[in-house]
Amino acid sequence: MAVIGAGAFGRLHMSKYQALEDVTLVAIADPSETARSAAHLKYGVSTHADWRELKGMVDVVSICSPASTHGEIVGGFLEAGVHVLVEKPIATNLKEADELIALAAAKGLVLAVGHQERFVFDHCGLLSIPNAPVSIESVRAGPWTGRCTDVSVVMDLMTHDLDLIHKLVPGELEDVRASGRVVAGPFVDEMTANLSFADGCEVKLFASRIAETRERSMRIIYSDGVIEFNFLTRAIRNTTNCTLQPLDLADPLGAEIRSFVSEIHGGPVSLVRPEEARRALETALLIEAADTRGILAARKVEAPIGVALSA
Repeated sequence: MAVIGAGAFGRLHMSKYQALEDVTLVAIADPSETARSAAHLKYGVSTHADWRELKGMVDVVSICSPASTHGEIVGGFLEAGVHVLVEKPIATNLKEADELIALAAAKGLVLAVGHQERFVFDHCGLLSIPNAPVSIESVRAGPWTGRCTDVSVVMDLMTHDLDLIHKLVPGELEDVRASGRVVAGPFVDEMTANLSFADGCEVKLFASRIAETRERSMRIIYSDGVIEFNFLTRAIRNTTNCTLQPLDLADPLGAEIRSFVSEIHGGPVSLVRPEEARRALETALLIEAADTRGILAARKVEAPIGVALSA
């Protein structure tokens, strides 16, 4: 197998694969000579400036390149008969996402998407609660790092919470309201979004990559109580009748990669299906399009039937 992208996440992927016995990490691709040299020194793998050189050399890849490159690179490897794990988002538009999903299915390949926090929620038992939430509030904020500047904060950070919310809320999305702010640019760096679902659930999300301090929390109200998560301190407050396990999954990326490899070897399907990643992408695009400032007007998408892009 090979890893595409030798940045922070790419290096994490490499270390996880090297710890597995049923795959062999053989190569890394990255246009940066510095990144390639560091990867070769640490992992002893062959290095390539162009990911296309790896087609025919490997049968599994992890794609950790910038989000705007996902569609082309994932498609290229699927066409070559290679199983793919791609970091979120699956793509940056729905046309690409649909083409990738269809291509993987046609070729009988595994296409997994790196919404790794799903594994944390699954491990603590939240995804097993039978009741639907009444409302959800989520905050994901941190200081500017200069990473992932090829997409908005919605694609960069909020997409994690969108995947989790769609897993928790069974109703169809009915209304989207959003307001964003550009500071570092060129895309929105801070976004507040309000989602209304057909079953009555109301969701408020805030994501920022220009905040002064880090904050990562989620508050879920059920008919019988409230569940609050502080993901920085790992604290849980639970007044519902459901029992939850501690937030002690120390290695969600490792769990995600092991699940991906297991599916390739004929095991259970990965926890995050590409169709679910496509759903999170669609909602992310709707939020961008609903931004009252109109900053992302060039990337507006048509709303599905029943969804109002209101300000």
